[in-house]
Amino acid sequence: MTVETTIPAWQAAGDSVLRQQVLVLYLATSALDSWVVGWSQYDGTGLTSPTTGDSDEPPYDSGVAALRDGWRLLQAAQLIPPVGGHEYDVSFLKHEFIFERIVEVRAEA
Repeated sequence: MTVETTIPAWQAAGDSVLRQQVLVLYLATSALDSWVVGWSQYDGTGLTSPTTGDSDEPPYDSGVAALRDGWRLLQAAQLIPPVGGHEYDVSFLKHEFIFERIVEVRAEA
């Protein structure tokens, strides 16, 4: 995937660089094929500026769907058992999966 964008002044026009896009998916369970309950996206290309809460629909239905679309899994959620008596406490979203995609960015002429 190659996109065109403005790159730093020290880059020559027409040069290309690699930029990272990051996708954080919070899933319903620790299984990568469970449904998405929360998400965040970050775009190192500068082409988009996604923010938390800017969509009612997740970018993917599951972590597996993100993999099928070319995202690479960087980190899976650590499975930490709840302390006895606190199994139903409300806290942070614990099934966090972090994905990345590397995109080639070419300077505008």
